[in-house]
Amino acid sequence: MFDSIRKHQRILQFVLVLLIFPAFAFFGVSGYDRFLGEDDAVAKVAGTRISRAEYEDAMRRQLDQLRQTLGEQFDAKMFDSPEVRQEILEGLVAQRALLVEAHARRAAVSDARLREAISTIPGLSQPDGRFDMERYRALLAAQGMNEAAFEAEMRRDLAVQTLPDAAARSAMVPGVVLERLIALQEQVRELRAQSFRPQDFVARVAPTEEQLRKYYEENVRSFETPEAAKIAYLVLSAKAVEAQVKLSADDLRDYYEQNKARYTVPEQRRASHILVQVAQGAGEEARKAARAKAEELLRKAREGADFAVLARENSQDPGSAREGGDLGFFQRDGMVKPFADAAFAMKEGEISDVVESEFGFHVIKLTGVRAGAQKPFDQVRAEIETELRRQQASRLYAESAEAFSNMVYEQADSLEPAARHFGLQVHTVEELTRAGQAHGAPQDDARLLANPRLLAALFAPESITGKQNTEAIDVGGGTMISARILEHRPAQRQPFESVQAQVRARLVEVESRRLAGEAAKARVAALQGGAQASDFGPLLKVSRANPGELPPPALEAVFRLPADKVPGYVAVDLGAAGFAVYQLSRVAEPPAQQVAQRRAAYRQQVEQLFGQQDVADFIASLKARSKVERHPERLGASSAGS
Repeated sequence: MFDSIRKHQRILQFVLVLLIFPAFAFFGVSGYDRFLGEDDAVAKVAGTRISRAEYEDAMRRQLDQLRQTLGEQFDAKMFDSPEVRQEILEGLVAQRALLVEAHARRAAVSDARLREAISTIPGLSQPDGRFDMERYRALLAAQGMNEAAFEAEMRRDLAVQTLPDAAARSAMVPGVVLERLIALQEQVRELRAQSFRPQDFVARVAPTEEQLRKYYEENVRSFETPEAAKIAYLVLSAKAVEAQVKLSADDLRDYYEQNKARYTVPEQRRASHILVQVAQGAGEEARKAARAKAEELLRKAREGADFAVLARENSQDPGSAREGGDLGFFQRDGMVKPFADAAFAMKEGEISDVVESEFGFHVIKLTGVRAGAQKPFDQVRAEIETELRRQQASRLYAESAEAFSNMVYEQADSLEPAARHFGLQVHTVEELTRAGQAHGAPQDDARLLANPRLLAALFAPESITGKQNTEAIDVGGGTMISARILEHRPAQRQPFESVQAQVRARLVEVESRRLAGEAAKARVAALQGGAQASDFGPLLKVSRANPGELPPPALEAVFRLPADKVPGYVAVDLGAAGFAVYQLSRVAEPPAQQVAQRRAAYRQQVEQLFGQQDVADFIASLKARSKVERHPERLGASSAGS
């Protein structure tokens, strides 16, 4: 319905959907607090660093999503540009600005909201629809995480998302705008088309040898054999190192005993509350008035009034008020200290005195208690094994990476010594082009070999002439690679005689298309001059909402024609299909009944689009008022192929 509107939102949607909201791609959380050294930062937002590793992880995630979406049509080189690298960086800056703002606003997420979000993760439902707790724990263990760590990160992500969600929900569409938009979208235009296909003009193209040679000289790079090399390469990955880690039952038991506190479920409490807010910097009179209101609500609650009703009608905490004040279960450190101290000192069913916190004045009712418990060893054994294996693999990989880097540098004439030392295999590729096309390499290896940093090192003059190992290149994801050229083949200009047929085919294609375009324009001029409108196809009825099979360029062109001047004519470039001339013969406005029937659907979609723009504006304002330092020079070439 809204393709003609949405196409103007492409950049906005790319940023919002792909970058800012990777939206709980289960275990895809990179860890917002993983800030590395100052020299590694590609940006800083409000004093927090965005590291090069975070940038490369974000780039890799987005490219993987696009690769899955586009399949064989995906070309990593399309995304290896300064513009795309800047988009990725801006997405991370926006993400960090949202996190900082969420912390500043102390955005909180109830247990009920967290449970709801986790329950929507694909693959965690049993056939009868119940949540599969064992599957959930197994997936966490496989990623080296425990429930507390994952849920804390997810709770934080949900809290961050509340800010743009609120901005999106605030969108309002003026009635006059909506009515005009419906009229434009539902307006029907009747038209006919006449095609001008390039193949119909091929017979009129007879290039001379002089013209062929001229085209060849002007486009000589199109007829070159690309620069390429036969290479050997060696890959060291954290996954391979992890496979070599050996753990005994005693190792697991010792780790459990030494870290028992990690496997203790702390006491949790469930409470409902009524909040009377006090603005920051409010005067004493305002504070007294807020406390008095809280005292009055406390009195009503203790006299038997329904607490949930009081909360819904009076609480100024928008997150819990609609739930009757319910905050779900929480641990002591999940709430600000005055609130937690009160909640953990009460008995189930009690209502507290008025509690003052930095948010205002609370009336708290304790509705549930979960005692703490120690998880038995057998229950957490798989989790411990995954965690311990990951820790040891991480340490071993760090040590191995340094040794790997030294070895491929110090023994630069061959990759074999490093391969023997680490138990790896040297692979060869018969042809790797400077553009990153690795013919015959496995798909995963082809992605590594297309890494721009590796290609730059491999095709550097000293590597070509010396045929020595490149430095060990960190391509991200716990993977390092070194390669060396075995045979180098420079780009070669193919003689005109050997590519003459290709030159002829391309020139004929170019010229026949040019003739088709000229014929279409001439036809429009003749029709506008009064020529007979013959040779047109069958009648088409199209609207912006229902374009049928009309190509997008034709739809745009036809709807640019004045509605009050019919017949109207326009020539349209249809790309590979050639050109077409369209005759507009009638314009019909949508009937009032049709507009009324579709008003609700249009309002919903337009509010979504307005909401997207509101989110973009909100994020832009956040970035504008945050202290942002960007270091695009540290981005280097993107890891588009990795």
